[in-house]
Amino acid sequence: MKFLLDTHAFLWFVLNDSALSQVARDLIIDPLNDILLSPASYWEIAIKVSIGKYQVTGNFEAWMENQIQVNELEILPIKVAHVGAIVTLPFHHKDPFDRLLVAQALTEKIPIISVDAVLDSYTVTRYW
Repeated sequence: MKFLLDTHAFLWFVLNDSALSQVARDLIIDPLNDILLSPASYWEIAIKVSIGKYQVTGNFEAWMENQIQVNELEILPIKVAHVGAIVTLPFHHKDPFDRLLVAQALTEKIPIISVDAVLDSYTVTRYW
């Protein structure tokens, strides 16, 4: 099964943070699952690194590429259809990154791994 990672789920997984639920961890490490990461997530992380809210070891680009590779993540490219879905998406969530992730999950008909209960206001399936 395919799952889209919310940004915090990705970070908590790669950093082995105890904030990641066991359900989420099990879904991510299950070899039968395809775990997708949106460019919106690494864009959001880059912004947080640039303003000092988050730090990565070494060069951001190298760190990000390494995490994608070693964790065998697939990139879910941002398509026009994903961005188009945002036009009709209700404003349950104001964060533009989360709205794009919801639009991607809805358009691709895949669940999202996220702690963010606000996402339940959309018709997206959320695992945590």
